[in-house]
Amino acid sequence: MTTDTDSESGEPALTIDELAARAGTTVRTVRFYGTKGLLPPPVIGPRRVGHYGREHLARLALIEELQQQGMTLAAIERYLRRLPPGLSDHDLAIHRAAVASWAPDTEETVTAGELRRRAGRPLDAPDVERLVAMDVVRPDGDAYRIDPGLFRLAVQLLDVPLSEKAILAARTVLTEHARAAAHELSQLFRAEVAERAEEDVRSLSAHMQPLVVQALLTAFQRSLSAEVHQWLAAPEEGGEPGSDPAVSARR
Repeated sequence: MTTDTDSESGEPALTIDELAARAGTTVRTVRFYGTKGLLPPPVIGPRRVGHYGREHLARLALIEELQQQGMTLAAIERYLRRLPPGLSDHDLAIHRAAVASWAPDTEETVTAGELRRRAGRPLDAPDVERLVAMDVVRPDGDAYRIDPGLFRLAVQLLDVPLSEKAILAARTVLTEHARAAAHELSQLFRAEVAERAEEDVRSLSAHMQPLVVQALLTAFQRSLSAEVHQWLAAPEEGGEPGSDPAVSARR
């Protein structure tokens, strides 16, 4: 199976045809975005063949999300120019998540072929069954009902070694805490705009929502990173922080 990067060198290993297929777009579109500066140039390999990697996939996904929000190509160009240089595919995924969160909750009915196209990767029957188990894809006769934002996230989770039960539990935890944070923030903002006109309140909400979402994502990233570091630094049973229990037992 073709991967995003070569396993030995770590260099991008997707041809333009493979990149377009994984992103659910066309080679012509990829080339057009490249000429407009929306995509970084490929790494040129043997026989002058251009190779692409995870950053290119992440940028294409972000561009698609911005288009879904109704942004024009010129607006997308301005948005991408304002991004800090050197962002990783992970950083770009965070930006895409922030953009997706601006959209209202929507559901779409898609065919089996469209479901696989939007996934940007092959989906076999077990993959679809797992997406159904995650409650992000619901069979509807010969078609499927999906939430576009959740669907893209769930497709990435297919490669994560977690059970559907763990994923659903994590989703519950995140939803409950997100609602609590939204309630607290709405109370705070309500106190600030209590005497203002409805138009002013809507304007403030429109301006604050993307900023609040980005702040929450940043805070969550840092908190999760701190938790992971603390977890890895915690002593094993009968051992020291970061020590190998087998080594400790021989001492």
